[in-house]
Amino acid sequence: MEYGDADYAHMDFGDAAERDRQFAKLMSRTEAANDAAIRDMIASPTRHDLSRLEGRIAEALTARGFIEVRTPTFVSTQQLSKMTITPEHPLYKQVFFIDDKRALRPMLAPNLYVVMRRLRDHTDGPVKIFEIGQCYRKESKSYRHLEEFTMMNLVELGPEGDPVDTLKMYIDDVMKAAGLEYTLTREESDVYVETLDVEVNGTEVASGAVGPHKLDAAHDIHEAWSGVGFGLERLLMLANGKSSVRKTGKSNTYLNGCKID
Repeated sequence: MEYGDADYAHMDFGDAAERDRQFAKLMSRTEAANDAAIRDMIASPTRHDLSRLEGRIAEALTARGFIEVRTPTFVSTQQLSKMTITPEHPLYKQVFFIDDKRALRPMLAPNLYVVMRRLRDHTDGPVKIFEIGQCYRKESKSYRHLEEFTMMNLVELGPEGDPVDTLKMYIDDVMKAAGLEYTLTREESDVYVETLDVEVNGTEVASGAVGPHKLDAAHDIHEAWSGVGFGLERLLMLANGKSSVRKTGKSNTYLNGCKID
């Protein structure tokens, strides 16, 4: 599985010797394909797959009138508290704390609240922003989770139409950029109470929400809004048919899904 991405669970063998012969053939074939892909990357350099996905999403959103923002990786514990992430919250145990006042951000939303509120004072129309950036959570080992991962969050403050319809439109823009078919489901959330989740073949890739919301008052936000956050490594894993997000994220072991060690 470190070299290939096929599902081997269905394989059956008459005896151990047959199993070992089949394993040797599979290993030789997948290793050869992996090494050929690395040689192709060296011969024809391109941007990293994750960077290209980020670029397609950014182009789709700027065409919709969104402003791209970049905010600090550090967040204050006060910002986390405004998101209800306190010692009693399930997400609190997953936060990487730097000291008693700062942490590595587990999500983009705290900073986007700040930017959204400040831009609101400069316009009478909607405020549309998005950020693509690194987030950090203490995660158990899983093919779908990374401790350092890339989020893309977008939010429109004061949408002119129905916030849910607006949210669905932007979700569709992002999923088209990723080249994936999807379904929408409603789920309970520890932070937002209820979310509109995006799934690809049963795997969650994004969670969206609309406001006004109970978190808004602490951020001096009182208008309607639509927002959604995507895990880009997971999107790329599904789009490229990879068996783990470890193959699509930041790594010293994998490059564009190929094992280089």
